[in-house]
Amino acid sequence: MMPSLSSLRLPSQAEFIKRSIFPFLAVFAVLAIPALAATGAKEPTHASMIANPWAIAALVVFFLSYLAVLFEEQTHLRKSKPVMLGAGLIWVFIAIIAPDYGVDHHGLRDAVYHGLEEYASLLLFLLAAMTYIAALEERQVFATLRGKLVAAGFNMRQLFWVTGVFAFFLSPIADNLTTALVLGAVVMAVGANNTKFIVVACINIVNAANAGGAFSPFGDITTLMVWQAGHVEFFDFFPLFLPSMACFLVPAIIMSFFVPTDKPEPLKEEIKMKRGAKRIIFLGLSTIAMAISFEQVFGLPPFLGMMTGMSILMIFAWFLRKTDNGEDEDFDILEQVANAEWDTLLFFFGVIFSVGGLTFLGYLELVSTTMYGGYGDSITNIFMGFASAIIDNIPVMFAILSMNPDLDQFQWLLVTLTCGVGGSMLSIGSAAGVALMGVARGNYTFFGHLKWAPVILLGYIAAIAVHFYVNADLEGVYSAADAVTHSERLAEVAN
Repeated sequence: MMPSLSSLRLPSQAEFIKRSIFPFLAVFAVLAIPALAATGAKEPTHASMIANPWAIAALVVFFLSYLAVLFEEQTHLRKSKPVMLGAGLIWVFIAIIAPDYGVDHHGLRDAVYHGLEEYASLLLFLLAAMTYIAALEERQVFATLRGKLVAAGFNMRQLFWVTGVFAFFLSPIADNLTTALVLGAVVMAVGANNTKFIVVACINIVNAANAGGAFSPFGDITTLMVWQAGHVEFFDFFPLFLPSMACFLVPAIIMSFFVPTDKPEPLKEEIKMKRGAKRIIFLGLSTIAMAISFEQVFGLPPFLGMMTGMSILMIFAWFLRKTDNGEDEDFDILEQVANAEWDTLLFFFGVIFSVGGLTFLGYLELVSTTMYGGYGDSITNIFMGFASAIIDNIPVMFAILSMNPDLDQFQWLLVTLTCGVGGSMLSIGSAAGVALMGVARGNYTFFGHLKWAPVILLGYIAAIAVHFYVNADLEGVYSAADAVTHSERLAEVAN
């Protein structure tokens, strides 16, 4: 008997933006950095700090905090707690040794407030976006979409393609995690106990959602970080559309031959959107347009446009309560704010300030000089995609932004692409994959995804090849912010 949509529990983001996997990064930091120091690479600004016992202790704290994240499921200790503690301890250790290297309290405060600026921009942007997503979910927009897809009567292979295409084009707007949760529920409702179909369809959704999110600043947190850092302008992400499409289509075409054409019995359950849902969709799209225009037209940070849009949403919720017949009296946007994924938002605090501390100590500059200087931009950026599959793309991208390598627009788009789609190679490599392991628990698993990793790798290679072919004219092109930095670095080399 096929389950109804009402019997499927769609997990919250709090349950499924699960543990980021960091042991690879931590082990690399602990074991590889001393070896890198012997390669003759250019010494970082605070090179002498690296060998200080307190700096090494900071590295150990970094390792232990992310080790605790790895075992979140076993310990039930939310991932934000150890990384926040680790971030605080790292900066205390820095403060202890800073006077010995000529860094006064003013210099320390400047370094910390630089991290605070990065975090505040990301926090406010994501808070507004998460609030809109929560409001749409409360108004049953996503449940209605699931219901219509499930009741449409597609056969298995058609549903495979429909959910994949939906994931590819919904992810740039709604983000890859939300997209995976919505469409994963569709697959589970129609697939019933057909494990073979569920596994292949879930892998397709993960790959499509990550690929679709790579060509939009709103599709993934990594693209948002690159946009807000000023390395790539909003409309300059769209050259990644064709590479992203290749990343989605190559594995999808191969996997589709293994999907049966059986036609499951359509579900008759009807779900309707609540009052005001369509207007909230319009407000959400308008808020995205507002964030873009604030940045493109007025030169204001995008988060300011998002927060302005959020205020309009709050006023509209007030209007619904004042004009309803009692059915909307509990619709309060402040409750949606309270229910936002605060564990994730605070986890970003720990990531940003931990990585910022290691940057201040000089570790990331050493790694950047060794990798980008020794292996070249393209090889390093392609490698970062494989690192994202193991580590998770968010800390990888923030580490790259902290390294601040001298990259042109072609290379910034390349690393945005590889970090965005590289996580599809493993189920633990992206929030979308981890989310679906919860939605399809017992059907879609790590090892089930691993069997198809070679096929996903073909998509990864195809995406990179298409990028090199269609975007070659972007080599040597810099954004306004990067052009100044590039000129300064050329002047340093000339001197």
